[in-house]
Amino acid sequence: MDIEGSTQRTNPVKEELRKQVYRVVVRALGMAGVNNGYYDPLIDRGDGVLILLRPVDEFPKPLLLSHVMPALVKLLIAHNSGISSADQARILRLRMVIHAGEVHYDEKGPFGDDLDLALRLLDAPRFKAHLKNGAGPLAVVASDYIYQSIIRHGYDNINGEEFLPLVTVTVGSLRKRGWVYLPPAGRLSVAAQSRLQPGMAAAICQS
Repeated sequence: MDIEGSTQRTNPVKEELRKQVYRVVVRALGMAGVNNGYYDPLIDRGDGVLILLRPVDEFPKPLLLSHVMPALVKLLIAHNSGISSADQARILRLRMVIHAGEVHYDEKGPFGDDLDLALRLLDAPRFKAHLKNGAGPLAVVASDYIYQSIIRHGYDNINGEEFLPLVTVTVGSLRKRGWVYLPPAGRLSVAAQSRLQPGMAAAICQS
């Protein structure tokens, strides 16, 4: 996930927002029952963070949309509500991509086609425009794989009609679709209990 408009902030404000991103991300994962035993150390991206959850077939991927995403929205709203109208540069809004696939590693870090796809979806100009034009603190783009395997089936009461195929990117010679969702901040809630059981993990990457 990336911070909206980070290049327009001063360096001291960027430093503060970077700290807040890590805070809200770790807390949102924890609120959904996803502790740091399920994911690799967070990877810094300057104005954002990459989260790689480990691959085990039984990990409930819908949890990222039904629990982590609402928790993140709730925390962003709480952060932004404490900022005065005269200090708008400290408002924190994020773009988030969700994808699943193969991630490879060498001595310098993670790489691979699926990671390329996630990052291209996240950086797509049309996706950035949707957050800019929206009122909430978060914009989400799901890969076509996530849409076809999870979202359209309505798992965990996810409403597939709220995800729109508004983004396309090129990876290699292939055109890939992204499904955009702007969470309505006023009606999201966080489930009290997570269904994540010990031993579960996933090959999900968010950046």
